[in-house]
Amino acid sequence: MTTAATPLLMLARQIHDQTVPARRRRGITSVCSAHPLVLEAALSRTARTRHPVLIEATCNQVNQEGGYTGMTPAAFRDMVYDIARRVDCPRERILLGGDHLGPNPWKSLPAEEAMERAQAMIAAYAEAGFVKLHLDASMGCRGEAAALPDAVVARRACTLAARAEAARPGQAAYVIGTEVPVPGGVADSLDHLCPTSPTAALQTLHIHEEIFTTTLGQDVWERVIALVVQPGVEFGVEDVAFYRRERARDLIDTLSHMPGRVFEAHSTDYQPLPALRALVEDGFAILKVGPGLTFALREALYALDDIRAVLRPERTTLRSTMERLMRDNPAFWQGHYAGSARHIEWLRHYSYSDRIRYYWALPQAQAAVGSLFDDLGETGLPDPLISQFLPALYEDIRTGSIPRNPRIIAITAVETVLNIYDHACHGNRISA
Repeated sequence: MTTAATPLLMLARQIHDQTVPARRRRGITSVCSAHPLVLEAALSRTARTRHPVLIEATCNQVNQEGGYTGMTPAAFRDMVYDIARRVDCPRERILLGGDHLGPNPWKSLPAEEAMERAQAMIAAYAEAGFVKLHLDASMGCRGEAAALPDAVVARRACTLAARAEAARPGQAAYVIGTEVPVPGGVADSLDHLCPTSPTAALQTLHIHEEIFTTTLGQDVWERVIALVVQPGVEFGVEDVAFYRRERARDLIDTLSHMPGRVFEAHSTDYQPLPALRALVEDGFAILKVGPGLTFALREALYALDDIRAVLRPERTTLRSTMERLMRDNPAFWQGHYAGSARHIEWLRHYSYSDRIRYYWALPQAQAAVGSLFDDLGETGLPDPLISQFLPALYEDIRTGSIPRNPRIIAITAVETVLNIYDHACHGNRISA
């Protein structure tokens, strides 16, 4: 049966196709962001390249109660589709996913209540047409240990899948497992980061298989396409752990015992192209990226802000506006950064963990970015200042390949990162 999830099912199968050598393996980028400019960059690329685009929302970000974005799954879907319409991206190329769907937003509650809310959430995702659902019930709730036994996690994941199937039968592809450390980057040292052990990966798969096939049947189990593992990649506040395939060799070898499944790699942000391509060749066919995209957007916005400071010095800077917003509402960064007051100040703006991304949706931030674009639209963006503050885009802007438009320049900065992922996922099939 052909469903909206068919491209994901085919992706999983090609990893196990013995006629396809590793160097020709393909992957897909999972764009994990709710920022409209990031989504516009991803959807614009898809309109040109014809590759499907996978866009994911997380349980804390988007849920039936609004999440921190204030959006339900249906509202997030409508936002994505509205942007797609504006950039002429066909809906059939868009795959929507839900990440870490489970009790995490309500883990302070008793397990029964938290799971009831998690079931309502995954039903809302399924009903809104999300076709890739990551089942993550790995966290303990009130009164439970932080890490739960595999059998408990698998039973809860099965309960979530059953709710999704009841809402929209036969349509979703599922992902199981969770990575260590937690998603979104780590705050401490990356020195002791290790790939998932083969034993742990196989045990997770086998326990889920037993419970899923017994409870939901073979059809649902065959749509469990991926296992989230830790390949040895992560980013922290100031550091990045690069992928080293020799350290993950034993984990990679377990794929031969997982027919029809691939690995999903989280926190691949800031990996260089050779590392990302190696991940795809080694069976990590789903590469998740989020903060790395808003990091690139912030770089471009601040560079444009620097240009405006030269041309319109009387204007309030975007950086000062964002600093005020972060100081007035410190919940999203406080506790994530450590050091002197000066050190924490620059981390608020420039760290790899990119906690500033939580503030762009605030009305004051949106107004400040809009004002930046309006002001620069009147200046002509002189070439010498483009060269000084946006050197990576200088040649393309001055030759006209990139329009001399501040909004398009910001979107192009995000596309530059997506280009790297596209190259990694499609090997020699490099696209514009």
